[in-house]
Amino acid sequence: MTQTTGDTYSFHLGRKPYLRASLLGYLLIGLSLLLAASSAFLGVKLWPTYTHDFTLYLKWQDALLSMLWFCSFMILVGTVIAARFLFALRAGYRDGILILEGDRTLTVRDLSPKNYASIYWMAGTGVSCCAAALIGLVPEILIGWTVHLPHPALVLFATAAAICLSLAGLAVTLVAVSFIIIGLIGAISFTRKMGAPQTYRLTNQTVLRIDGFVLTVIYPDQPESLFDLELLDPHDQRRLLLLLRERWLDAERPWNPLLGEEIEAALEEAQRALIVS
Repeated sequence: MTQTTGDTYSFHLGRKPYLRASLLGYLLIGLSLLLAASSAFLGVKLWPTYTHDFTLYLKWQDALLSMLWFCSFMILVGTVIAARFLFALRAGYRDGILILEGDRTLTVRDLSPKNYASIYWMAGTGVSCCAAALIGLVPEILIGWTVHLPHPALVLFATAAAICLSLAGLAVTLVAVSFIIIGLIGAISFTRKMGAPQTYRLTNQTVLRIDGFVLTVIYPDQPESLFDLELLDPHDQRRLLLLLRERWLDAERPWNPLLGEEIEAALEEAQRALIVS
């Protein structure tokens, strides 16, 4: 659906892409909640299986418990961001996914379903960093075994070796933990920007490209935006491409000398999609 007011054109997220992306989001959120609950449940079941007295070494049960609960936490973080993306999808369907105001500004939302992969890749990276942090603490777990060796000499040498290894492993753990903290802080900004509208001034510094039916918008000192033309209905795809050609190519704006060829190629693909639909 396209709404026109004066020289302002508002292109809305197509119904079929909206339903597909929403269904995928609800499915991923449901599976994520199930996985997070399962991981937390295993942690709860593990808790009463060993004593929780303070020791100078790390118990392997504590390491496993931390891993289970952190996995549950990161999955929930990914779920929250996925839910935020569902709200952005609704806004793109209701209020518009691309708004063109004459030849002055262009506002776009990146609502490609590929964002789901970015969300859970981030969550998986956090889990990987947690695993790396625990691997760095493995020598501290070994100390709990070396102190129970049968011979005093073995206890002394094995424990000394484990302590030396734990110092090296601690460096790995600190680096991994710092990555986790940085990632969690960055997740706040990532969540806010997920599917949010990004407005660009259309000047000679703006670069427009169309590659693989994806419109790329680049402007100095602003993040790059990717707009998947497949998110529009076939009629809107063609109308947007014709509008781009009319507003800028015919006006001889030198933003991208290959933009004309890219638009023509995209128009052919949009025409094929229109025939199929």
